[in-house]
Parts: sequence; structure tokens; C-alpha cells
Amino acid sequence: MSKRILIVEDDAAMRQVLHLRLRALHYDAVPVADAVSAMTEARKNPPDLVLVDLGLPGGGGLNLIQRFQSIPRLAVIPLIVLSARERTAMERPVLEAGARAFFQKPADPEKLMEKIRELLGETS
Repeated sequence: MSKRILIVEDDAAMRQVLHLRLRALHYDAVPVADAVSAMTEARKNPPDLVLVDLGLPGGGGLNLIQRFQSIPRLAVIPLIVLSARERTAMERPVLEAGARAFFQKPADPEKLMEKIRELLGETS
């Protein structure tokens, strides 16, 4: 059974690129456009990993990370932030909130996939 990755990204083009890339790597990629949909989807069917943008409608990405951390069964899910926001300003707050990694857009696709595999325990 393939690992389930929730993609929380409000930009439709970026969401589609991530979805196609992850599907091509045989992940069960589930794209959503906002924080409310992300919480609904995660509660219904918890993913193995979440890719989250910071600038989201329905409560920003930082708020979403904090909400995940407040629910025990969701707090164990690794979260990777993928954002256009400045790394120097945002990396520390998102990591302190509970995210496991921060990538500034445009992210190096290989490094991002390497981190995804690592957090899913797929590295050898």
C-alpha cells in the first residue's frame, strides 16, 4: 500500500505539479487548497506526511501546523513546509511549531523528495 501524502497548497498550478510528481513516484497524493479542507481530510483519513504552504485561506499554514500538533493522532504526522516566504524569517517559527522541514519555493525537487523519503522512513 502506498504512503498517503496530503498536499495543502492554495496555488492550483503548484498543487497540480506536486500532485503529479508524487503520483509518478507511486504515492497516494491528496491535494487540498486550504487549511479547513486539510483538517477535514486529515481527521477523516490521516496521511503519512503533509506538505503545507504557509499562505493558506481558512487559517494560515502556521496555524494548521499548530492545529495538527494539538491533536494526538495527527501530531505524529511529519509536516514539511513549502513556502514562498523568506526562509530566514519563517524557518524557526515553523520548526518550533512542529514542522520537520522548511523549503523555500522554488524548492529543489530532488532535495524535497529526499526529505519526503527520509521522513517516511524510506531511505536506506
